Amino acid sequence: MLGIGYMLLTRHWLNGEVRKDGRVESRRTLLDLVLDYKLSGRERRLRIRPHSPLIGHTLGELELRTRHGANVIGIERQHKFTTRVITADSGTLLQQDDVLLLDLFANRDDLRSLCQSMLLEPLHFKAAYFIDQSQEVGMAEISLPPGSQLIGKTLLELTFRTRYDLNVVGLRRDQQAIEGQLVEEKLRLGDTLLVVGPWKAVRQLQGKPRDFLVLSLPAEIDQVAPARARAPYALISLAVMVGLMVSGLVPNVIAALIGCLLMGAGRCIDMNSAYRAIHWQSLVLIVGMLPFALALQKTGGIDLAVGALVGALGGAGPSVILACLFALTALIGLFISNTATAVLMAPVAVSTAQQLGMSPYPFAMTVALAASAAFMTPVSSPVNTLVLGPGQYRFADFVKIGVPFTLLVMLVTVLMVPWVFGL
Repeated sequence: MLGIGYMLLTRHWLNGEVRKDGRVESRRTLLDLVLDYKLSGRERRLRIRPHSPLIGHTLGELELRTRHGANVIGIERQHKFTTRVITADSGTLLQQDDVLLLDLFANRDDLRSLCQSMLLEPLHFKAAYFIDQSQEVGMAEISLPPGSQLIGKTLLELTFRTRYDLNVVGLRRDQQAIEGQLVEEKLRLGDTLLVVGPWKAVRQLQGKPRDFLVLSLPAEIDQVAPARARAPYALISLAVMVGLMVSGLVPNVIAALIGCLLMGAGRCIDMNSAYRAIHWQSLVLIVGMLPFALALQKTGGIDLAVGALVGALGGAGPSVILACLFALTALIGLFISNTATAVLMAPVAVSTAQQLGMSPYPFAMTVALAASAAFMTPVSSPVNTLVLGPGQYRFADFVKIGVPFTLLVMLVTVLMVPWVFGL
């Protein structure tokens, strides 16, 4: 029973459900860890200038941590058209224009002296302690359990970075963060260490339970793009798909299929990830609404709705009818998905145009734009629902911003669509 309880507790920690005094707390962020371990002010970004004595040497040869107290977290290196953060291990060979991401205890005078002797150029930061590098650099909290081989040894003796591809940048003992150099500090039972390094190495920590226990992973681990290096191939695939759709060389379905195949060929995504990315709820919703729209057409429900719409408007002009059709579509979109709204209202728009003896194109386009203008509620579109949680928005926020936007889109649609497509 104790083993099962421990497994459940560990899972709650990793899932961000940290239990304290019977309460459940959300997973901490990278910034929370930086503050807890007092890392602010220790981050440095130094570019290797031409003729620097560091060029052509490995990190193992330079021993920057033992000689200068500089802990290399990562290295920014130019790769084709992008800048990548590469892992800093003892065998990494430094090059000109490399940018060293350092955890360094040094005042301004010591930093100036180091930059002058090593021909390094200090660079500015966008966020505290490499948080702006969160796509490549991650953190994790680990604890030393009884029987750990790390107890009683220093980080220098353990060669921690060589063994785990991670750097220890923080140490908490008795709930207090220990400041200063940690290289010569002997580890004790119950110590909590903060490690920094590539996300791949951070995730592999869970497979080493004998040496330490993973207490928590930051919330940013769920936002990391695992195949960020393949982004150019993904953009090329998207451009090819859009180009085929615009040119009309192949049907849109074939263009989308070609784009998906190019994504797979460029290793932007694997088959399992592609299968999990399919939003099955939307597919079921669309498939369910298609027969519903067909049933309305077969039973005369669409003719009844069109007759009521035309009869209510009387002799109003086309602009008024388009405005009412837009408003009706937007109103239905408040309660159901915009995709289902378009499927439901498209036959109504086409039948209305036929009964009035006008072109169906502006009416169908009005429905498409009205369904796309799903700004007013969180349930109007899956996109709204996805950003509701991370953005911590309220229902009223969508109303305050969405209503003016919807009115603006309706005005532009009523004025421009008849002019572009013709009635």
